[in-house]
Amino acid sequence: MAQVTMAEITYLRKMTGAGMMDCKNALIEAEGDFDKAVEIIRKKGQAVAAKRSDRDAAEGCVLAKSEGGFAAVIALKCETDFVAKNADFIALTQEILDLSIANQSADLAAVNALTLGKGTVADVVVDRSGITGEKTELDGYGFVKGATTVAYIHPGNKLATIVAFNQAGVDYQVARDVAMQVAAMNPISIDRASIPADVLEKERAIAAEKAREEGKPENIIGTIAEGRIVKFYKEVCLLEQEFVKDPKKTIAQYLDGASKGLTVTDFKRFTLNVD
Repeated sequence: MAQVTMAEITYLRKMTGAGMMDCKNALIEAEGDFDKAVEIIRKKGQAVAAKRSDRDAAEGCVLAKSEGGFAAVIALKCETDFVAKNADFIALTQEILDLSIANQSADLAAVNALTLGKGTVADVVVDRSGITGEKTELDGYGFVKGATTVAYIHPGNKLATIVAFNQAGVDYQVARDVAMQVAAMNPISIDRASIPADVLEKERAIAAEKAREEGKPENIIGTIAEGRIVKFYKEVCLLEQEFVKDPKKTIAQYLDGASKGLTVTDFKRFTLNVD
């Protein structure tokens, strides 16, 4: 049996993030060969990932970050809140997010393909399954680009938002207020024009059916439905929502008051909570 030192175990742990005992056992099995020990730990992760592939990874860590005109949000998911709150798990999520920002990754596939350590992000995520003993998966990646961008992470790392604006040098507090509005009020679009057509038609049909159930005359049902659609706009269009810090203003009015012509050009919201 190969003898391993604490320094070797610590070094392997730093390389892989695996537990001390897992590192010790891998080094013993590999007879002190670090590359073989890393492969042993990786295979353990693959085995755990395969075994738990049908599990529900409903917990995790959601982080967001903005650098200049680019902002991204990402979620590293796991099975339990205990693992999600682990410092190493949060640090890995941050490392992957930083990589995606640095490379301005276009989608989740591009993030997974980024080089991290001696493999890819996808490899490291699988390895994490071996470390935690839980299903681990990368999910929920999104980005925005704009003259100014901002990121907001709600306390607890379960909800994060990113927002892009049409003007450079937007006051940070103004930008943050809008990002918090997105977090709190969960809009589905920037304005009326950007609501998906199928969503609007479904909502219009629901409004008409409700009017019929209330016994309204058929000849005015269309008018009633359109009135309710206007209310729907105010609930789901970010620029038409009441500003949570000052309900007398809409978000559009708040932005225009901060800087003439200022508006939102894109936003993303990701949450592990049930809205």
